Amino acid sequence: MKVAWTRTWIRLLIVPVAAVLAALTAGVPGAHAATDLSVIAQELREDPVYVDPAATDILSEADADALSDKIRDADKPVFVAVLPADYPTQDLFRNLRTETGVTGLYGVRLGDEFDARADSSVLSRQGVDNLVTAVQGAGDPKAQLNDFVDDALRSVGGSAPNGWRDGAGGDVSTTALITTGAVLAAGGAGAYALVRRNRRRHEQEQRAALEKLRVVVDEDITAFGEELDRLDFHPAEPGADDAMRADYERALDAYERAKELMAATAKPEDVRAVTETVEDGRFALARLAARRAGRPLPERRPPCFFDPRHGPSVADARWTPPGGAAREVPVCAADRTRLAEGRDPAVREVDTEYGRRPYWEAGPAYGPWAGGYFGGGLLPGLLVGTMLGSMMATPAYAADYGAGYGDFGGYEGGDVSGADFDTGDFTGGFGGGDFGGGGDFGGGGGDFGGGF
Repeated sequence: MKVAWTRTWIRLLIVPVAAVLAALTAGVPGAHAATDLSVIAQELREDPVYVDPAATDILSEADADALSDKIRDADKPVFVAVLPADYPTQDLFRNLRTETGVTGLYGVRLGDEFDARADSSVLSRQGVDNLVTAVQGAGDPKAQLNDFVDDALRSVGGSAPNGWRDGAGGDVSTTALITTGAVLAAGGAGAYALVRRNRRRHEQEQRAALEKLRVVVDEDITAFGEELDRLDFHPAEPGADDAMRADYERALDAYERAKELMAATAKPEDVRAVTETVEDGRFALARLAARRAGRPLPERRPPCFFDPRHGPSVADARWTPPGGAAREVPVCAADRTRLAEGRDPAVREVDTEYGRRPYWEAGPAYGPWAGGYFGGGLLPGLLVGTMLGSMMATPAYAADYGAGYGDFGGYEGGDVSGADFDTGDFTGGFGGGDFGGGGDFGGGGGDFGGGF
């Protein structure tokens, strides 16, 4: 195969050059024989996988070629560099990204350690963190890098740089082109049938997801209607004023509008408008209740994260999900008390194939449901590290369930942008280097700085 031969030839040229440089720098105080980043970047512009001549014991040439072919076939901007353990780490990701000049996801295996960074337009920081966490600690480099690439190709957006595609072909004979054309023509009918079959399967999945959502949203609307009844407000009752009547009318309108919207939903992303309407109605009820009781009017806050049926939140509280990172979430008064006492909050659970689970551990369809309640870019921070948050960080999610839920990722990749990129995506906010603690690889935690 011409591409594999070319890669082999380039590596054969680099090895003696690196050996000469090592010989020249041997014994020179402060000299470092590490391959220059410009060389690595040039390799990555032509091939998605680079293995340093001093790191061939980490990943063999055959395994590197197989990994490269996998990335090329997927046409995704995923870069992998395998470097020796003593390679300088100061600003490694940022400088590598600058030298390569291509928007994408960059994974680096450095000796026994691994980490990754990406342009936020390709994959969100949380999405990158999830990928790294999933493969962290794997001892076998081949298995680790293959798992990382497999997960990355399902998550990352954009397409591969043109350099990979331009170099992947070689000379193609006229006979081969004619033969290929004949095969494509013969397979056209089959391809069309496959597309139709996939479309039908996708539509079936969307209908099934909507039916699951319908149950949950109907419960929300019913609970909202019961709140209206319990309030027992009459516009003509003694003490009622125009402000109270306006709040009550807004709540009633929201209740009726939510029912109408839900009846008209045709796909899961339509549910977002329903829960937005329910949330607006609940806030109107909270204002009405405050007016009737003579209390200060509540500030406009998102509903309780654990169950929006609890009504508008009263504060933000620190909460750590099992196996996840701590974050601030909006909570109702009852859940704030539970958390302060060390008890579990009252979590909204939904039916899944594994039984009743919190909504953030259920399927992707619950993204639009949550998005209606927690808009304004709030959702990514709330769902960091959860199953639903990971799903919403993939480019395929927007196509199936809608976009606009916050900064889960922009998904434009593979373009040549040179040094014009957000360096914050590649530094992670760690001190003077990518990896914290003065640029050491691991920052004391053994994992390139301990996550984001």
